[in-house]
Amino acid sequence: MRTHKHIILQRPISITAFIVLFMVTSCNPNKNNKEFSGADGEVQIMTLNPGHFHAALIQKDRINQVDPEVHVYAPEGPDLDLHLARIEGFNSQNESSAKWDVNVRTSPEYMRLMLDERPGNVVITAGNNRKKTEYIKRSVDSGLNVLSDKPMAIDKEGWELLVSAFESANKNDVLLYDIMTERYNVISILQQRLAQNRDLFGELEEGSIENPAIIKEAVHHLYKQVSGEPLRRPPWYFDVEQQGEGIVDVSTHLIDLAMWGSFPGKIIDYKTDVQMLQANRWATEISEDQFEKITGMNKFLGYLQDQLVDGLLPLYSNGDIFFTLNGHHTKISVTWDYEAPSGGGDSQYSLMRGTLSDIVIRQNNLYIEPSPQVDHQKLLRALEEAINDLQDDYPGLSYEENQNGWKLIIPDQFYLGHESHFGKVAEAYFGYLVSGELPEWEIPNMITKYYITTTAREMAMDTD
Repeated sequence: MRTHKHIILQRPISITAFIVLFMVTSCNPNKNNKEFSGADGEVQIMTLNPGHFHAALIQKDRINQVDPEVHVYAPEGPDLDLHLARIEGFNSQNESSAKWDVNVRTSPEYMRLMLDERPGNVVITAGNNRKKTEYIKRSVDSGLNVLSDKPMAIDKEGWELLVSAFESANKNDVLLYDIMTERYNVISILQQRLAQNRDLFGELEEGSIENPAIIKEAVHHLYKQVSGEPLRRPPWYFDVEQQGEGIVDVSTHLIDLAMWGSFPGKIIDYKTDVQMLQANRWATEISEDQFEKITGMNKFLGYLQDQLVDGLLPLYSNGDIFFTLNGHHTKISVTWDYEAPSGGGDSQYSLMRGTLSDIVIRQNNLYIEPSPQVDHQKLLRALEEAINDLQDDYPGLSYEENQNGWKLIIPDQFYLGHESHFGKVAEAYFGYLVSGELPEWEIPNMITKYYITTTAREMAMDTD
């Protein structure tokens, strides 16, 4: 079992110590390593202030390109303790799992310390979102690659700083990328591919605000299980000034899927290809008992007290956004309930409306539903041809008929599970490091995605 080494720095580094540290790190051949070949161990991770379990999930599975010695920079506290416990849990798993040596550096000035020492070449950030955009900007300014959990910006000022961060990353020849796990869900992949089949799907409808052509809806739960254990969320998660509102958080995944699924490989420019129409937000009320069950804290902390209404915390975790993508009406909706009903869990609904058929995700099932005026037998032949074409990638894929059309039967082996998607994102990102660039559409589309979320937040607040 691997262990972690913990060094605590409570005082600012002296000028003399800083000079010595600079000389040591300047001689470190890995300090400014921008050349990646795909070799084992060449990616050296520095995890910055991990406050969200997604930071640990990047390390759940072994990736040979990643050095097993990783570095964590954070203030002392429960966020760090939970992160280290998760990594230790991975270390305790079977022999096929990753085994990590963790160097922990705790200090009130953890960000500056990381930039001074620079023992790695990739920064992982997933946690409190209040300063995340600033952390991203400072990291790329210093010539470090960044793989960031969503959201990378939670308000308009953050979005403007993020745009500057992408400019800085380009100038310094480093890659900034966000963790879009849902692209690796087999359901999302197949919806995208079938929607590109003109014989089966036709063309994407234009839709209307009342009847959108693209709908992405998700229902999540604050209290749930992760890796078989109740998920412990930090208290700051319930402060929208630190976590961000729901309309700028999970909606990033849904907007990403709308763009990636409908217009794969295409640049979507927020200035010319997006029209914002309407946005709304509403609160889920949290009691003190519920807060304690999720966080372990027996009362609302001071920074939440001023937000209480009749003893309940109105958490603005819910929202919907209406806009157009390349002229096609799109609806994004996110809802957070406290806890799922017995036997239930997080749920999703996704509709892509075509001139020949609708491609629909309901929970973990994918459906093809013909338009009323279409010849069903002709469409069935198109579906059979599409499934045959997918056999190389998804052997055993089939379908069954239902009252609305057809349900795709996807073999269980292709359902990786949400936690495994993080490793897939990391592998793709590390591959981009080897090529030295992201696909040309990724950066403009990330900028557009966060433009939509942060603009929607302003619109929703204006309509309160």
